[in-house]
Amino acid sequence: MADDPPKAHELVTERSSIDSTFRNGSITAIGVVVGFSLGFLSRWAGLPGEWATVDLFSVSTITLGIGLQIKSLADLLLITSLQLRRYNRSIRIFLAGLILVAAGVIMALFADIIGYAGTALKG
Repeated sequence: MADDPPKAHELVTERSSIDSTFRNGSITAIGVVVGFSLGFLSRWAGLPGEWATVDLFSVSTITLGIGLQIKSLADLLLITSLQLRRYNRSIRIFLAGLILVAAGVIMALFADIIGYAGTALKG
């Protein structure tokens, strides 16, 4: 009987949860990225000089992205994140936050290149 194929409900159970060590690796990676994102924003906020309107668009995009990253990290810390559906949702939220942070930094770079930025990336 050891050679019998697994039953359908056993396959569903296997595929509907993830291993906690895999989740822990994701938590670590997301935590590092959140730390870098917060560090970038903190450094930028501490620079002397006047802010331009373009800086506000960039910083609000970065802040929203960091908020999504933190939400994802908080969701992954819950025991329910071992369910595959919830884990995947948290990863999608994190990726959306990562994209927003990158978009905000790119906006700041282009604003600085074309001369519209105030304190973006100076110092």
